[in-house]
Amino acid sequence: MGLTSASTVPLRPGFYAETCPEADFIVKDVMRRNMIREPRSAASVMHHPFESRTASPSLFNMEILQFKSGGPDWDVNLGRVDSLTASQEDSNNIMPSPRANASLLMDLFERFNLSVKDMVALSGSHSIGQARCFSIMFRLYNQSGSGRPDPAIETKYREKLDKLCPLGGDENVTGDLDATPATFDNRYFKDLVAGRGFLNSDQTLYTFPETRKYVTLFSKNQQAFFRAFVEGMIKMGDLQSGRPGEIRSNCRMANSRPVRVLMESQVRD
Repeated sequence: MGLTSASTVPLRPGFYAETCPEADFIVKDVMRRNMIREPRSAASVMHHPFESRTASPSLFNMEILQFKSGGPDWDVNLGRVDSLTASQEDSNNIMPSPRANASLLMDLFERFNLSVKDMVALSGSHSIGQARCFSIMFRLYNQSGSGRPDPAIETKYREKLDKLCPLGGDENVTGDLDATPATFDNRYFKDLVAGRGFLNSDQTLYTFPETRKYVTLFSKNQQAFFRAFVEGMIKMGDLQSGRPGEIRSNCRMANSRPVRVLMESQVRD
């Protein structure tokens, strides 16, 4: 799925001011209730603008930051449209794997005109939330097929993860992505410097020279991280695919259309 920074639909903060003036309140209320019920979903929802074209992904993401910690805020450009069809393959092709290294992440983000600095800052979305043991079993017991743990993991932290995620244990058990999983701050980057990144795709940001300088900067300067994160979120929030789309009346499914229209849209895709 190709995404472009050139807007195919005019985006603006007040897009729903007249058609749905309660949109901001509704989003905040829904996100607060969902974050209380399932804290692990916070980091997943932060990925939303990268993997979809829903009407207001950045509004959801900004609310997560405010609800979790009073983190940075910004003017959110709204009005993006939903796709007419769903594609798991398209989503898989643009979503970073927890096994990815910094080189793969840089290549992926470059495809969308996002810089190395953008990528590292946006990875800071893992300042909140949790992930499953499933995502790190290879790191703990068979990194790169070696039959050994990832040497980049700090010893005491590895012992903690070994207890949380024992070999042969329940891989759906969850662990915190950083030491302050309910607060959006720069602790995530401090943990990477200390060798306490939960995911391989996180820790690799410190082991690769091209990304290490930004991890180091953000670990020392929280405001620099916040500024870079906002800049990256605005860039990512403006990405659009250029495909035909619609604003759904029900976010879970495409609006009803004649079969002929649906077939024509699939051909264009």
